[in-house]
Amino acid sequence: MDIVVDTHTHTYASGHAYSTLLENVSVAKENGLKILCTTDHAERMPGAPHPWFFANQRVIPRFLNEIAIMRGVEANILNTQGEIDLQPHVLAQLDWVIGSFHEPVFAPADKETHTQALLSVIERGEVDALGHLGNPRYDFDFDAVIQCAAEHHVAIEINNSTLLGHSRVGSVERCYEIGRLAKLYGAPITTGSDAHFCHAVGELSFARELLAKLEIPSEQVITHSTRQFLQFLALRGREAITEFKNMK
Repeated sequence: MDIVVDTHTHTYASGHAYSTLLENVSVAKENGLKILCTTDHAERMPGAPHPWFFANQRVIPRFLNEIAIMRGVEANILNTQGEIDLQPHVLAQLDWVIGSFHEPVFAPADKETHTQALLSVIERGEVDALGHLGNPRYDFDFDAVIQCAAEHHVAIEINNSTLLGHSRVGSVERCYEIGRLAKLYGAPITTGSDAHFCHAVGELSFARELLAKLEIPSEQVITHSTRQFLQFLALRGREAITEFKNMK
């Protein structure tokens, strides 16, 4: 399956990644991407940048080396109320928001707690996608959360880094079950490298393998084409980006 968007990438601004945005763009070009979402960690993650870093992404050109740039963030889920760690006035300036659990911010608890937090963050409407859900330290009710995501048009991320097997150990089988249920319930699916070094940008081979093995239809994968990705953002209620109006 063709994938032309990487929706989860980091620069050295995250504090534990090692490449610049321009280096990420260069590899994105080499790997045939059309759109790159830059999604550094939000402020509660140790080493993450100040909120001004995200608000000021408006200075980033819409195209770098012919790659369309989505100004984004990987926000931290903070509590069972579904709050995340960027204020609405900053979120309003971004194109793409991932919500994720991270251990330094949300200590792993129990299945019920994790489930409530995920349902709440979906229902609040501030995130476009849920990141790396396969982590076994954050068990949750797969059926309830994925059905809710489908109903609210929140994408389920297939995270290539997780599928490598050495990140978030124990996640692979869970990712396949999450993918199976996303297919069953018709939830939108996104693909992210979770690159913390530029060489991983656009490296989505394990995500492609999962999509192929589960026979997930391409029309359900929002990163399959630029048209599908932009249509998903419109469905989420985001304003059209003028510079992208001629993208196919």
